[in-house]
Amino acid sequence: MSSETNSDISKRVVEDPVLAKSTADEEAALEKGQETTPDAPGAEATEPASPRDVHGLSWVLVIISILGSTFLFGLDNTIAADVQPAIIERFNSINKISWVSVAFMMGAGSTNLFCHMYSQFNLKYLYIISIALFQIGSALCGAAPNMDVLIVGRAICGIGGAGSYVGVMTLLSVLTTDQERPAYLSIPSITWGTAMVLGPIIGGAFTVSKVGWRWAFYINLLIGAACAPVYLTLVPSKDARPGATMKDRTKKIDIIGFILLSGIFVSLLMAISFGGAVYPWNSSRIIALFVVAGVLAIIYWLQQGFTFGTPKANPTYIPVYFLPLYFQLIRGDSALMAGVRLLPLVCFLIAAILFAGQVVSRTGHWQAWFFGGSVLVLIGSALLYTVDEHTSNAKIYGYSIIVGTGAGSFLQLPFAAASFSVAPNWIPVAIGLISFAQLAAPSVTLSIANTVFVNKATLHLMAYLPEYSEDQITRMISGVGSQYLDQMSTGQREGVFSIITHAMGKSYTLVITCGATSLILSTILVGLNFANRKKSKTAESDST
Repeated sequence: MSSETNSDISKRVVEDPVLAKSTADEEAALEKGQETTPDAPGAEATEPASPRDVHGLSWVLVIISILGSTFLFGLDNTIAADVQPAIIERFNSINKISWVSVAFMMGAGSTNLFCHMYSQFNLKYLYIISIALFQIGSALCGAAPNMDVLIVGRAICGIGGAGSYVGVMTLLSVLTTDQERPAYLSIPSITWGTAMVLGPIIGGAFTVSKVGWRWAFYINLLIGAACAPVYLTLVPSKDARPGATMKDRTKKIDIIGFILLSGIFVSLLMAISFGGAVYPWNSSRIIALFVVAGVLAIIYWLQQGFTFGTPKANPTYIPVYFLPLYFQLIRGDSALMAGVRLLPLVCFLIAAILFAGQVVSRTGHWQAWFFGGSVLVLIGSALLYTVDEHTSNAKIYGYSIIVGTGAGSFLQLPFAAASFSVAPNWIPVAIGLISFAQLAAPSVTLSIANTVFVNKATLHLMAYLPEYSEDQITRMISGVGSQYLDQMSTGQREGVFSIITHAMGKSYTLVITCGATSLILSTILVGLNFANRKKSKTAESDST
């Protein structure tokens, strides 16, 4: 090996405290004439030194508090689903309602920047800054005097939430041992996934309560204030690069790549979200957005030299969004009751996450869980595609349970797989990439699904109800036009329901596609894992 290569490796080891400690321990063992290999005869098993100086009750408080931030971020992903009708009525800005979700997702796209920053700066301080941004955005949303301020607040929430989520995963990776890490990394996925599913329930509860929809955002301030003392005093301070200058740290951050990737993400998200719903697909605005996304993608490819990783969509996102909408529009449920009907999905999602996380942390085998989960997601989403206005609630609960169980089987596994597959100094980068995939891919797929639903429903309802204006039809689809449905005859109303449920069914084709794609890729993973294990056994038998 060349001296230059040795120098580079030594530099990385010195910068990484975990690797530096391991190297020092090995050198000390060699000086004493001891073997450093765990399997060496006569070697005594020793407990790995804890990488944190917080233990006992203090550590429990740290875990609860940082998990609180992932819960709030997951909650904000979907809490707007059931408060949108109240927002429309308050601000009378139905043409801007798409921005409530889009702005949040655009802010969450900053995950790619945070994954670089957490590998360069002090983890605690960057995490606290992210929490502060999220709280500022929540305050703006809750006190918003108009739709524009609400949209800005949602964007700030997305940025702060993305930073806090990546921060939690990075802190848990740095503050836990190799044996602890897989179990700890599974917990944020549980809190985030659970909150994401509970979002419509909590949002609906605030909407129908006396306090009103604004408390769907104010609740973040209360929980944040309760956890603030722990963030400031108990969360350990870990510098990613001790001794490095600010200039050297900033040089390591790919600002150009972040700007290009964010431009691609934002342009594509806006084009998909607004195409057909706000502007015609053939309008100059939508075409320009697609062109900008394409040009930036080419520039980004040239700038990076090669692409790494592809986002994997979260299949629970679309059912969580459309099932409450179905119960509100078709069954006439309140916002709260429509959210409560997600509880079967929630319970089985949590149970699957817990069970899969425990098994994988003990066995280290994760490939088969992707395969089994993909099968269930594919079956459940295909059944949800068949739902119409006459489908019983029991069947819908059953279909959602299948999807929830399948998604829970692999929702948190990418983080565990990363901990098994990469060196400790690469874990923060891997977590950043996985977090970006978890946040970016669902936002794109949900935008596509919502656009498909709105376009299909609007087109067919305008043909079926020529006496109604496009604005009135849009209100029916958004859940704030019940007065128009009440004026219709029973037969006409059933026709409207049939058109709406058929349009919703089209949205589930994306979940089917995700499940099928995941099934194909997981089959390859299982096959490769089986081949590698068989090859290892053959090599062991030959050596003996």
